[in-house]
Amino acid sequence: MPRQFFVGGNFKMNGVTDSIKSIVSNINNSKRDPSTQVVIAPPAIYLTLTRELADSSVSVSAQNVYDKPSGAYTGELSVEQLKDTKIDWTIVGHSERRVLLREDDDFVARKTKAAIDGGLSVILCIGESLEEREAGKTIEVVTRQLGAVAKVLSKEEWSKVVIAYEPIWAIGTGKVATTTQAQEVHAAIRKWLSETISAEVADNTRIIYGGSVSEKNCRDLAKEKDIDGFLVGGASLKPAFVDIINSRL
Repeated sequence: MPRQFFVGGNFKMNGVTDSIKSIVSNINNSKRDPSTQVVIAPPAIYLTLTRELADSSVSVSAQNVYDKPSGAYTGELSVEQLKDTKIDWTIVGHSERRVLLREDDDFVARKTKAAIDGGLSVILCIGESLEEREAGKTIEVVTRQLGAVAKVLSKEEWSKVVIAYEPIWAIGTGKVATTTQAQEVHAAIRKWLSETISAEVADNTRIIYGGSVSEKNCRDLAKEKDIDGFLVGGASLKPAFVDIINSRL
């Protein structure tokens, strides 16, 4: 079976009640490609509001989760707390957390495992810096990041993972990997999955692209055979997000 196209919207630290109501209303009332899975990730304080407002066909994701079930971890959210508020997804390993908050590969892997063990699905972010890209280390970096996760997940648990390839140099910069660059990395990731996990996991795992995705570039990227959708940042706050959801129409 073909992999279901997936479009995620990561609001990051943006939005207040009125603007989030407007964003969700626009998505709810739009004519969307019914074959595309849509997941939106508002700031943590608005998760319950977003879940209450969003159409049942739209999933809601946390932007982060902790790797411990409970305890003295000020400011963190547990898997159980997310599930208790009807949140079924979480983003893990976004480069802004890896870079700004020093989250290493092993910590990201532990959070991924905790999330899946607790019943969440995971958008697992990986990607290289501009320096690493220019040094020809892109595949080395992304497979290292994936390798840490592969150590803690069973073959079956990969069905709960969507891999988001997000080159750090393209996030929020307006720079976008060319369709060729993106496809090459996605194909290399799929090859790594086949060789490291299994051919079945490689065939079934969705690998999405993120990094200054917009309504202007999404359709060309969506044509590539190993690009199964997008994780969208700033554009997910705008009405044009629906155009990205419909990029395969």
